[in-house]
Amino acid sequence: MFPTPIEKRSRAAQLSYQSLLPLALILWLLPLLAVANFSIKPESDFVNGNYWGLPSSFDLFANYGRVFFESNMPRYLLNSLLITIPTVIGAVALSAMAGFALGVYRFKGNLLIFFMFIAGNFVPFQILMVPVRDLTIDMNLYDTKTGLILFHIAFQTGFCTLFMRNFIRALPFPLIEAARVEGVAEWKIFWYVVLPLMKPALAALAVLIFTFIWNDYFWAVVLTQGPDAQPVTAGITEFNSQFRAAYHLMSAGSIVAALPPVAMFFLMQKHFIAGLTLGAVK
Repeated sequence: MFPTPIEKRSRAAQLSYQSLLPLALILWLLPLLAVANFSIKPESDFVNGNYWGLPSSFDLFANYGRVFFESNMPRYLLNSLLITIPTVIGAVALSAMAGFALGVYRFKGNLLIFFMFIAGNFVPFQILMVPVRDLTIDMNLYDTKTGLILFHIAFQTGFCTLFMRNFIRALPFPLIEAARVEGVAEWKIFWYVVLPLMKPALAALAVLIFTFIWNDYFWAVVLTQGPDAQPVTAGITEFNSQFRAAYHLMSAGSIVAALPPVAMFFLMQKHFIAGLTLGAVK
């Protein structure tokens, strides 16, 4: 039913695996390596058609200096932080409470509400582009960070609730029953009993949502315009103009934009892996 571990396969299969794995890794990293190579090239290399060769000069500090000091990139980065952090807090907090209600309480319509959260994850977000944009205009939230935050929370809460509800269902229910026997209020049970046990799940979910929101490009373009509210993913297009594209600056900006989620993952790696694997082994 399950594939045989590579350690138990034949020597020929092991050699094939060991030779193909580095090749697959190089192919997977090739776009990132190309962007990193572009980010240290001078503009003349692109004019002369030197796209994939070695840089004619090492312009690392010049390119990244222009990104930080001669563009709105710092403002776009700040916008991304001001959008992503409240969204993560709001989505995780709401989903923790909703997951607690759906995972602990038994009431009529419990499964129906849960299935509604799940169904929302299968709606293609592209078909919501026009109504959501019109709604933000009607609510005076278009081209504002508040509008992006509210709609990101709304869109992410379904997946987060699915994650939290299933995690809470796996917790030992006798702990909750024992707290109820002692007369502990329901909100205290959530705060002092369930929430501490959810720390690995909260950390894993926070990393996932941080990455999703930080890397979002679609809603950033649909709901914002200009440096007042646009996050960094949409702000990188500032280096494009009608007749010219500064690929070296776009590449440098892309590397800068990719660093926060990578740093977030490495800082929370221990908790992230624990949250994803908790309950995998009884």
